[in-house]
Amino acid sequence: MKPRESQLLIDALAFAALKHRDQRRKDPEASPYINHPISLARVLSVEAGLHDAELLAAAVLHDTLEDTQTTFEELRERFGKEVASVVREVSDDRTLLKPERKRLQIEHARHLSRRARLVKLADKICNIRDVAANPPRSWPLRRRREYFDWAKAVIDQIRGTNKTLERLFDEAFAGRP
Repeated sequence: MKPRESQLLIDALAFAALKHRDQRRKDPEASPYINHPISLARVLSVEAGLHDAELLAAAVLHDTLEDTQTTFEELRERFGKEVASVVREVSDDRTLLKPERKRLQIEHARHLSRRARLVKLADKICNIRDVAANPPRSWPLRRRREYFDWAKAVIDQIRGTNKTLERLFDEAFAGRP
């Protein structure tokens, strides 16, 4: 990675850590939320061998529009139009009810850019791994299974994007509760 590219990634990590600083995961340990975006970048880079700095920065920032007070303009100014656009593509409209957001994720998945598809794949891999290994205490078995099935419905819309990530998703899905 070139110096400018590594700087982009480090800046994205610092920005995401700041924006998510008061958030916790739903796992039983209530782990720091920043662990999730870092996991996405790790899946993309270490497990899938993808080293595109803008992709990795977008993965680290993928929940900032959806889950913090961050604006698209703020991301665009700091990280560039490409990174900000990928983050926007993978962000849900929080003004909608959850069932509608989930339905739209399935419907919109096939229209995502390649980078957004890669982020989406990594996000679903990380999420189902987490649900399988450390499910939220409040999630009964039925809800965990429904989450797995919904995640698969999203991923099925973007098959053909990256064989390695799809294999990793399928391996994680095989651990369905």
